[in-house]
Amino acid sequence: MGNNKILGLRTVIYKVGEISIAKEWYAKAFEVEPYFDEPFYVGFDIGGYELGLQPEEQSRKDRVESVIAYWGVDDIATEFNRLVTLGATAYERPKDVGEGIIVAQLKDPWENIIGLIHNPHFKVTF
Repeated sequence: MGNNKILGLRTVIYKVGEISIAKEWYAKAFEVEPYFDEPFYVGFDIGGYELGLQPEEQSRKDRVESVIAYWGVDDIATEFNRLVTLGATAYERPKDVGEGIIVAQLKDPWENIIGLIHNPHFKVTF
């Protein structure tokens, strides 16, 4: 059978219109500088996971919202409000979805959805 199993999430990519401006915005939003910085791709290490930015050939406002990546946070209200002050738009305000799990969604200046989650039951294992 082999040892072919899914190893877990590695990278989340957001398409952006102006990669240099997006790089600055995401560095402030996630409070980390990129470890990879080229005109075709900017990569950030966010707690062992990759947040990647790729330039979009055409600006689109009709993004498909079928997949949402949730970034873990300890204090969801504080982070939600901080991202709004940086220019994100509130999309779904923090709400308890049961068992102490709280989720929220914002849109970045390029209309990508940023999910936030506080999940006291989830522990990262490497």
